[in-house]
Amino acid sequence: MPAPSQPSADLLPVQRRATLAYRALRLWAVPLLHLLFRIDVEGRHRIPTDRNYVLIANHLNWLDSFAILAEFPAEPRVHFLGDTTILITRRFQWAMVKSVAGFIPVNRKLSPDTVLFDHVNRCLQRGGVVALYPEGNYGPAEGELLLPFKKGFAHFAIDNRVPVLPVALSGMKDLWLRKSVRMIVGEPIESTGQTVDSLVAASEVRMRELLPTYQDPGGVKLLRHRLTHLF
Repeated sequence: MPAPSQPSADLLPVQRRATLAYRALRLWAVPLLHLLFRIDVEGRHRIPTDRNYVLIANHLNWLDSFAILAEFPAEPRVHFLGDTTILITRRFQWAMVKSVAGFIPVNRKLSPDTVLFDHVNRCLQRGGVVALYPEGNYGPAEGELLLPFKKGFAHFAIDNRVPVLPVALSGMKDLWLRKSVRMIVGEPIESTGQTVDSLVAASEVRMRELLPTYQDPGGVKLLRHRLTHLF
């Protein structure tokens, strides 16, 4: 049986405006997330609201994307890159993705994935925000950037003349009920006049500056295993 084809970005509402389904989801999902965890956001005023951008963050666990979606404004709409190979074989989950959106399909079997560039460019040209993790995988430890940055985000920003917004995440590697986690938003890095290599280097330096030193808070850690491995 042939493998399902990758969906076209035109099937997904990639755009600046938040969908009604996404707004409805936020009404209950954001309070639930705040019930489970204490999320402290520093530099919220640095989040652009009058222009789109490419968001980069260090990657620690499943909570990263949910925390960004919960704490960032509904508009301009944040879209994450993700592999749809499993999703499109599961009708309910795929229906949710198509209705809620905030998603740009990645085909990991293509190298380079030229279709991905078309999808990202379309999203940015429509005024949406593209979010990705330049390390490509979960970082091995809190408070450190040990994996080299992939350069895709810099290409996206330069090609579309939008800034890069660095976001440092802390405390999300190991999770438990009511744990305090941090999100630190840095100053946007303009892509104008930059080369891909210079933008990657500047972004990596900024991320290292933003990442705080992490110390385990200790104390009671309710539902630690379940919440850490929830997804």
